[in-house]
Amino acid sequence: MHISFLCSDNNHPVNEYLKNWINKQQDKHIIELVQKKSELSGGDILFLISCSEIINEEDRSAYNTCLVIHASDLPLGRGWSPHIWQIIEGKEELTLSLLEAQDKVDSGNIWKKINFIVPKYALWDEINKQLFDAEIKLIDFAVNNFGEITPEPQNPNISPTYYPRRLPIDSQINPSMSIESQFNRIRVCDPNRFPAFFELNGKKYKITLEKIDDEDDKD
Repeated sequence: MHISFLCSDNNHPVNEYLKNWINKQQDKHIIELVQKKSELSGGDILFLISCSEIINEEDRSAYNTCLVIHASDLPLGRGWSPHIWQIIEGKEELTLSLLEAQDKVDSGNIWKKINFIVPKYALWDEINKQLFDAEIKLIDFAVNNFGEITPEPQNPNISPTYYPRRLPIDSQINPSMSIESQFNRIRVCDPNRFPAFFELNGKKYKITLEKIDDEDDKD
């Protein structure tokens, strides 16, 4: 099979997972990972992973199928960074949807959904690992079952909801509020790419959050 991955951000942490998958599968398939749609070669499956470009019908026609992996229980949670918004809202069980790309955002037919748990103590890198591991499972499913899937339309009885694009201001923490009340907002922030921060006394401060070993847990 000819398989393409389009991930717009070369620094996105999902790239490591995609490259590992490609290394394991390159003897079975012809695979490319690109950052721009102009670099796409065409083929059987195009996976759009954290893609910021508009992939129109003409672009999609170069492939037998074009798939998106979206971290919400569609049609709920269409839009941007759904798993981040849901964790901020306090959700622990998240849904990952594998769907066909369409011109209308996140509206395509569903190939498969899987659920995964994000513990309340998990930080951004641990959250990423759970998310990306689940994405790899859906990629495996799509490739292993290619040509045998009967996609299902999204539930027409559920009104779609939408999340907005996250902006730097969404990572701002209020220094007058407790850490506990803002913990979900802090723990989802990637300290390298989208750090949590607060402003105080006319200055801006970056927040870095990491776990430390409890002395009682050491041998």
